[in-house]
Amino acid sequence: MEISQNPQANPAGPGAAAPDSATAGGNFGQSDYMTFLRMLTVQMQNQDPLNPMSSSDFAVQLATFSGVEQQTQTNQLLQSMLGRMGLADLGSWVGMEVLSDKGARFDGTPVALDPALPPEAERGLILIRNAAGSIVETIEVAPGTRDIVWDGRTLTGTEAPHGPYHFTLETYRGGELLDARSVGAYQRVTEARRGEDGIELVLAGGARVDSVAVMGLRRPADG
Repeated sequence: MEISQNPQANPAGPGAAAPDSATAGGNFGQSDYMTFLRMLTVQMQNQDPLNPMSSSDFAVQLATFSGVEQQTQTNQLLQSMLGRMGLADLGSWVGMEVLSDKGARFDGTPVALDPALPPEAERGLILIRNAAGSIVETIEVAPGTRDIVWDGRTLTGTEAPHGPYHFTLETYRGGELLDARSVGAYQRVTEARRGEDGIELVLAGGARVDSVAVMGLRRPADG
């Protein structure tokens, strides 16, 4: 028996006030981890005794939740730091490379990607799509690989037209598709400015990304 539960739902009911963000962020790890353990316990108690779930499946679920929990906590920390920063602080980001899963613009320069396979995945496949949504190239990803560079070549071996592209990582175990999610790409920051919804970064090629959507920051290899 599979139990589906939304960990972000308000346990006090739809009419109750939701906890403030500081409290929710601080209690995320412990409360949701215990919720997940309770869900596993319910699964064990209600599974079909003639067709029980294997211990390896339980281990996969626990590993998956642990990975998501760590990524969520990292994102919350980055957002908290960015929320306290102003334009003067972000000015030091100009010339740096930021990691975002909002896609990247190819201008003839190779695009650095950061795929992260979950622990239960045996292989991954990056799908590179153009602005029209068509797949122009695919890249195999082995477990443990974090740095992938797309050189701009397409499935036919020719250079892709300059423009925006989006990157999706499909993960597999055996022949089963486990998940499909956006892949982060590194792009250089050319400007930091204040927009209507907060501070935004202007990237090489003219694309803009909200500062809270930044997943990582690094110095360029040629910097």
